[in-house]
Amino acid sequence: MREVVLQIPTLDTEQNVDIEVKINGKKRTIHYRVEIVGYEETMQEDRVTLLRRVIREHDKDWDLMQIGAPVRNAIPVMFRKRPKKDDSPNP
Repeated sequence: MREVVLQIPTLDTEQNVDIEVKINGKKRTIHYRVEIVGYEETMQEDRVTLLRRVIREHDKDWDLMQIGAPVRNAIPVMFRKRPKKDDSPNP
């Protein structure tokens, strides 16, 4: 199993979540960033194009993890910071 699902509190725009875990006895901190992408129904750009632009222009040190379901006029997008070489989990 490579995934564990955790419930976290409701986040505001552009929040960071740091989770400390132990993998085979080694402590790791995993960094997540949740961005709330807002849009208006009258926007020239459609939601798919808007999401593509946000993902394409996002910091390359972060990997896209999840695109959430739209809520009102916003879509949550979660990124995970790429681990440093010395922070990689043991196989």
